[in-house]
Order: sequence, then structure tokens, then C-alpha cells
Amino acid sequence: MSCCFYSCASVPSFSAPSASFRSSRFALSSSSRPRVHCALRGTVAEPKVTAATEPLLLNAIRGEDVERPPVWLMRQAGRYMKSYQIICEKYPSFRERSENVDLVVEISLQPWKVFKPDGVILFSDILTPLSGMNIPFDIVKGKGPVIPNPLCTAVDVEQVREFIPEDSVPYVGEALTILRKEVDNKAAVLGFVGAPFTLASYVVEGGSSKHFSKIKRLAFSQPKVLHALLEKFATSMAKYIKYQADSGAQAVQIFDSWATELSPVDFEEFSLPYLKQIVDSVKQTHPDLPLILYASGSGGLLERLALTGVDVVSLDWTVDIAEGRRRLGSNVAVQGNVDPGVLFGSKEFITNRINDTVRKAGRGKHILNLGHGIVVGTPEENVAHFFEVSKGLRY
Repeated sequence: MSCCFYSCASVPSFSAPSASFRSSRFALSSSSRPRVHCALRGTVAEPKVTAATEPLLLNAIRGEDVERPPVWLMRQAGRYMKSYQIICEKYPSFRERSENVDLVVEISLQPWKVFKPDGVILFSDILTPLSGMNIPFDIVKGKGPVIPNPLCTAVDVEQVREFIPEDSVPYVGEALTILRKEVDNKAAVLGFVGAPFTLASYVVEGGSSKHFSKIKRLAFSQPKVLHALLEKFATSMAKYIKYQADSGAQAVQIFDSWATELSPVDFEEFSLPYLKQIVDSVKQTHPDLPLILYASGSGGLLERLALTGVDVVSLDWTVDIAEGRRRLGSNVAVQGNVDPGVLFGSKEFITNRINDTVRKAGRGKHILNLGHGIVVGTPEENVAHFFEVSKGLRY
């Protein structure tokens, strides 16, 4: 694992570089710029040198030589931003905000205009495709997703239609196309989808769940019914990823938020095959599209996540990122994994945690991010500090 020590003269909480540090072959010529001294020892593939013709995030995923780890944050467009709160006052319905092209573009670009992250993710929701699959839903303030008619029988599953994104969610494609033009390759435009098991959990449970008793009852008493539902979601989400890519997304993240509620053996039956099916289908038509997989609480499943064939595994903060690197292997890039709660700390504390995470991740094939989405109530100035420090780092 790479061993790196960062110091930034421009950030007060970093210590000044030592004489030995200045002599490092990785040190930059200007003493006012951030520096890093790295000794690479084997688990991260040697970066390839390339011209910066594409966004930094894409080059990092592919193992090309980059000057620093790219950075973006899950839920970087959201309720912690005053500008987003103002939009919410005018448009209180989440679905209206996420299904109106102009609003989607405006909200997606809010963090881009303020922080200039290396990834600009579409403002949407993993449940957005449900209406197009004949599954009514809503997202209620203070409660979250609500599926008024949960699926529980083979007949219910038979009524689920295959998703045709260009017909059901044209606003997603339009928004991605506009975002791609607005960002103009200065950052990567990111799309995202929900994974089959996570989507199935929502529509079987009727919303969020604490014990997941309904989806597990279906899995263990009527597995054929659940497999039929998972197959429909896998086919539909593969189409949705391709649609997003064709519309302008340069990478797509797959959220399998609830897969970690499964034991390893059940993950291998009810989640892994469908994730692999999605990845295989997308790579047949879009071989160069980077796919990122995120599953919170996935420490017990890391090796299995790598088997999906995704390009990047996003780690939550409960996994030591150096250990995650070793377990995933050098062919898989990593994303993460600062605890979102760190953003409630002092600026010095935030700086130190960024420093620690990047040092442990090593050089190359790392996207700096949180281990989960930004928490509501996070001070906006602390998010600004996170980006400032992160973008000031240099390998």
C-alpha cells in the first residue's frame, strides 16, 4: 500500500514541509503549492501518464497519472445548501424538483457553481423509474419514499412493466445533456441508478424499513417471485444506465443501499447475480463507461462487490480504506470514505481526516468522497473547506 504524507502551506492546519520532503521527486517546484511525498509499495497499479484531455475523475478511475485525487460528495446538491432551501420553499414537492428539467439542472449545478467539484451528479432519486414500471410512489417530506401498493405476490410482479427511459423519464436525458454542455468537461457528469435488490426492498416493504422482514419473507418463502422482480429491475436498470450515458453521463453510480442487510450467502443469490447482469449488459454496449458501486455497511462483502465487474467500489467510513484497497485488489478503483460527521468538526479536524484518508488510499485510482451522503444541517462553510483542502492536494 502506498504511504503518503500531505502538507499544504496554504492551509494553516498543515505542518510545513521538511527538508527531506522538499527533496522528494514528487514535490512541486513552487513552495506555496500543496505537496505529497509517496513511497509506492505495490498494491496500487502504477499510474499511466496521459494528457489531461478528459475530466480528472475519469482519468483517475482508469489508472492514469493524475496530479491529485478527484473529489465530489454524495448528496452535494441538497438541503445543507441555502440556495437549495430557497428552491424547496418555492417547490415543496421533491418529485416536482426532480422531474422538472430546469429545476434538475439548476439544483445539480448549485454545488458546481460554488465548490467546483470534480464530479457533477444528476439531481434525482433512485426511485424515479418506478412510475414508468407501473409502480406508483411518492417521496413525502419527513417520511421519505412511500409505495402505497407494496408488491407481495406473483400477480403483483407480473404487473411490473419493463422500464423504457426515453418514454418515462425524458427529463432525465434532457437534464444530463444540458449538464454536459454546462460543465464543459471541466468535471465529469455523473448519473446514477438503484440496484435491483434495493429497489425491490422499497417496493416490497412499501418504503424504508428497519428490519426488512417483508422482503426477506418473500426471499425465503417465495424466492421465484423475488427473482422475477429482480430480473425486471436488472434489465430495466441496464437500459437506464445506457440511456443516461447516451444522454451525457460520463460515469454512473449504482446504489445498492440495502444489499448489506443480506448475509453473504443471500447476497450471492439475491444481489450479486443481478449486479453482474447489469454490468455485463452495459459493458457490451458501453465498454468505456465507468461504473461505480456503493453499498453502505459493506465491510463484510467487499470481495463480493469486486466480483460484480464494476470499475470503482465506493467505501463507507466503517472500512479502513487501506484495508479496503488490499481486499478489493489493484484492478478496482476506490471511492470515499470520510465519515460525513467529520464535516461537523473544526476545519483543522476536517483537514486532518482528509489527509489521513488520502494517505491511506495511496496514489492513483482513488476518488475522494464521503462514506455516505452529506448530512442535513452540515455547515455549508465546512463543505467549502473540504473542497478547498481536497483540491489543493498534489501527489
